[in-house]
Amino acid sequence: MKCLFLALPMMISAVGCAPAPVATPASAVVETPAPAPVAVHKPVNLIILYSLKAGVTPADFEAWVKATDHPTMRGLSRVADFRTMRAEKLLMGDGKPTVQYIETFSVSDMDGFVAEDMPGEIVQGIMGKFMGFAEAPQFIVVSELE
Repeated sequence: MKCLFLALPMMISAVGCAPAPVATPASAVVETPAPAPVAVHKPVNLIILYSLKAGVTPADFEAWVKATDHPTMRGLSRVADFRTMRAEKLLMGDGKPTVQYIETFSVSDMDGFVAEDMPGEIVQGIMGKFMGFAEAPQFIVVSELE
């Protein structure tokens, strides 16, 4: 029992000597930024290649794409992604690309898209207008090599 009483003052002394925790001001706390979101790969399964008809200006066509085509087609539940690109130049060789525009689609359910969306009023309205801009577009269903 005597040993316990002798050790107790030493324990109290050791605890009492420990430095008091210092509060860190909120302004001194450095927060680590959240990691950038990882892009989800949506496989392209439809590509459209085309040039504009004679008399159609790129400015008029591109304004329609931004105001009407993209919002409408991207609003379809089966269209996971839809993008329109302007063909600018060839990476190798002389000359210019054989088309002016390339569109890529990621369609989650191609059978449903063809059976239900394509004949529907929304897509038919867009297609009618699109065909007034585009000269002989090629609609190519593709699959990625894995």
